[in-house]
Amino acid sequence: MMEEILIAGFGGQGVMSMGQLIAYAGMNEGKFVSWLPSYGPEQRGGTANCAVVVSEEQVGSPLVSRPTTAIVLNNPSYEKFEPMVRAGGLLIVNASLISKASERTDIKILNIKATDQANELGNPKVANMVLLGAFLEETGILSDESILEALKKVLSQEKHSLLEVNRRALELGRSLSETTVL
Repeated sequence: MMEEILIAGFGGQGVMSMGQLIAYAGMNEGKFVSWLPSYGPEQRGGTANCAVVVSEEQVGSPLVSRPTTAIVLNNPSYEKFEPMVRAGGLLIVNASLISKASERTDIKILNIKATDQANELGNPKVANMVLLGAFLEETGILSDESILEALKKVLSQEKHSLLEVNRRALELGRSLSETTVL
């Protein structure tokens, strides 16, 4: 089994950290992984995306051109990556910030108001974790325990006080996955 994931949004939305979490968690579970970040030319607020591959076998290339899953956090990312998701794949959309609706019928689409949900949890910066929870629920590729263990590596020591709100966001995303299928 191999999952090829594209995660995209604006810088500061947790795109890179989400990719790192998936990669570290995959390593924690003994899987082969690659993580390839890509940044726009802007210094702040520009586009950012990363490609992550998680596999039971060695990864031949870190490049992902036809992802099995795309997680998009803003309109420009939606426009760029929605057409790239391979048939039978999964598109996870932050519906708080993306108003467009896909007309594709050959993929599964989850529209999750992740930013709204994160605000309800009291921390708008955990919207990425809400989306990650939905991804984990849909794919079953990694365990929450591995993700939370990886979070301890990705978050600096002084931000470990945020582990609990991130755990709650992950759980919320899992539960929302069940109710938001189109």
